[in-house]
Amino acid sequence: MKQIVMAGPRKSKIIDVPIPEITDDQLLVKVTYTGMCHSEWYPWSTAKPGEVFGHETVGVVAKCGRNVTEFKEGDRVTGLGGGGYREYIVMEPDKTCHVPDNLKDEDAIVEPLACLLSAAMKMPWTTLGDPIAVVGTGYMGLGMISLFKAMGYGDIVAIDKRPEARENAKKMGATEVLAPEEIPAEYRLDWKAIGTPDLTRDGHKTDIFGIGFPHVMEFTGTEDGLQLAGELVCAHGRLGIGGYHNDGLRTIDYKLWNFKAIDTINCHERRIMYEAGLCRRCLMLLSRGIWKFTGVTTHFYSMEEFDKANEDMELHRGNFIKGVVRC
Repeated sequence: MKQIVMAGPRKSKIIDVPIPEITDDQLLVKVTYTGMCHSEWYPWSTAKPGEVFGHETVGVVAKCGRNVTEFKEGDRVTGLGGGGYREYIVMEPDKTCHVPDNLKDEDAIVEPLACLLSAAMKMPWTTLGDPIAVVGTGYMGLGMISLFKAMGYGDIVAIDKRPEARENAKKMGATEVLAPEEIPAEYRLDWKAIGTPDLTRDGHKTDIFGIGFPHVMEFTGTEDGLQLAGELVCAHGRLGIGGYHNDGLRTIDYKLWNFKAIDTINCHERRIMYEAGLCRRCLMLLSRGIWKFTGVTTHFYSMEEFDKANEDMELHRGNFIKGVVRC
């Protein structure tokens, strides 16, 4: 079978490897698509020879182990499984989900959806109809906007540098879209807004609870995006950090965050079996139309186009939202 492996930084190649064997308790899945995740862009750009990527898979069961009863050959499946840029992968039944009949393959790539649902569950509203700001409206940011709308948030303010990303946010349910330079003063509780703290008057001279947002979600993965998100949080508000910050260290104004007494929430998930359960829940929400987040896969690539795909994702070519590789 064919598999994509890295030849070095920003350069991949396709090699032939044996189709993997399965145990009596596993599934052999013929991969249809593997979704591209921005968490792998930096590793791709700095890759060492022999490294492999890919963890967002959807495909068809090609073979079942003799002890597997929940699946049969020909079933469309998705779930949690690594090394997905190849023609066949091995999956564990307890981390595998049936794809509902009314979902397209590219809409059922469930691993990133489970990450989004996990993040959303860490960011519940305090009161139904609360406002929230989302900084960064790429694929993951758009998914959060659509989830926040389904959850019952009120005003959803989306912020992104790219005009096309802001237009995408409108389609997903954002009630207001802004470029960073367009943010009004009443949305930003930074040192300019706070002024000099007066510790004899409850520690402030201005309405630090009325400027900014009680809930802010960051999904940029960049230092300036994270800094901006922190400035948008009002006193005693919450900042959810969902962007994948894997390309280096980050410097933030913790003095500001500390003074505002904000809560910061790491919105990533490492509990694999919990996420496997979320995979099933996501497919139900999509299938029933409760979570309206389909049709956002914009770019399809062959295995030979893997490097171009990463470059397109890097540069957001052609209003890139989500890319998948046909395997």
